[in-house]
Amino acid sequence: MKGFLEDANYSIGLLDEGATLADVIDNCIYEHTHTGKKAFYVGDLGKLVRNNIQWQNVMAPIKPFYPVKCNSTPGVLEILGTLGVGFACSSKSEMALVQDLGISPENIIFTNPCKQASQIKYAGKAGINIMTCDNDIELKKISRNHPNAKLLLHIATEDITAGEEMNMKFGTTLKNCRHLMECAKELGVQIVGVKFHVSGSCKDLQTYIHAISDARCVFDMAEEFGFKMNMLDIGGGFTGSELQLEEVNHVIRPLLDVYFPKESGVNVIAEPGCYYVSSAFTLAVNIIAKKTVEYDKLLPSGVEQTRNDDEPVFTYYINDGVYGSFASKLSEKLNTIPEVHKKYKEDEPLFASSLWGPSCDELDQIVENCLLPELSVGDWLIFDNMGSGTLGEQSTFNDYQRPLIYYMMSFSDWDEMQDAGIASDTLMKNFFFVPSCIPLSPEDRFSTAA
Repeated sequence: MKGFLEDANYSIGLLDEGATLADVIDNCIYEHTHTGKKAFYVGDLGKLVRNNIQWQNVMAPIKPFYPVKCNSTPGVLEILGTLGVGFACSSKSEMALVQDLGISPENIIFTNPCKQASQIKYAGKAGINIMTCDNDIELKKISRNHPNAKLLLHIATEDITAGEEMNMKFGTTLKNCRHLMECAKELGVQIVGVKFHVSGSCKDLQTYIHAISDARCVFDMAEEFGFKMNMLDIGGGFTGSELQLEEVNHVIRPLLDVYFPKESGVNVIAEPGCYYVSSAFTLAVNIIAKKTVEYDKLLPSGVEQTRNDDEPVFTYYINDGVYGSFASKLSEKLNTIPEVHKKYKEDEPLFASSLWGPSCDELDQIVENCLLPELSVGDWLIFDNMGSGTLGEQSTFNDYQRPLIYYMMSFSDWDEMQDAGIASDTLMKNFFFVPSCIPLSPEDRFSTAA
């Protein structure tokens, strides 16, 4: 493929067999301790390769379209583009970012449910035709600004759990689909398929059965209006667990074979975002301040105090927060626990602790209550599974500085790419060799992701 971000200011380390990601983290912490103690990520891009192989083994022929908003760093986008993954974009900037990779418009879909007119026009000029719609006002806006658009009707699913009741829900009803088709027919807009989305937190996989059945009803309805439907988008909600992937496939495969068999000509796609990137990135943060607090102020409401009053309780402030890498904490629970980097004895006492970001804002709480050994200003904490929803556009609140990103890949994963014939010469220019001893300086080998 063409058009890789040749001027992108980043590089990818190829790990020798004796080197590990833990070694890279240790080395980076050592360097940062002496040069400024800035938060940083280590991204295992080989994880993307392995996850893509797993997807092909379990979910093929369902084609993945990666939601760019999940993690828009250039290393991730280049690797996924090389692997032949499509892209689901929610804004003009995301579409432009993907276009710079040389991705063809046919492999890009515009999925924002509330699109700006100017961005619809941009998609039209760029030849990005496939986009989603769930109401008549959006339909009329699309018809005015992109006459060649090909719409996926976004239908609602009944997957609301107790913890999600306040989240925004998108998608139209089956009843309203008929009205939207009538409007589309009058306006001369093409409807080519259906989209639905099942949340990753949904525990009832029967939701997929209902959603696919509803989609079939919409396809049948479309025949009455003369629309030629050829695409079904089953959305995201894939957590990254191989078990969950196999469970979903076990539920949907029989129904897809019956309702949308291969001979029907319907292309089934999905939008796995968290699936690809969540477990691929580790975040290292530094403690910038510390204070002792009263225990009853640390406890969540309704929790009974059971500790000794003589034990100290600590609040730690770290150099990253909800206005940066922990932005998803504002809308969902943190899907990772802090790990102390420094070595400490197994019998060392643990103390009730809370973690806060650097903004001094009351919303900037990372962890409400956890048990940690007593830490000092300057110590490091490690958070795994930080690749999803943390590396897109970030706030500049309180002079927040984006963490550095150190991309890595093992030789075995690189060999997988070469064996598959997808390791281009252009991408290879971004790689360098990391020996097992790893005596590397970030200033020499690493740089920020643009």
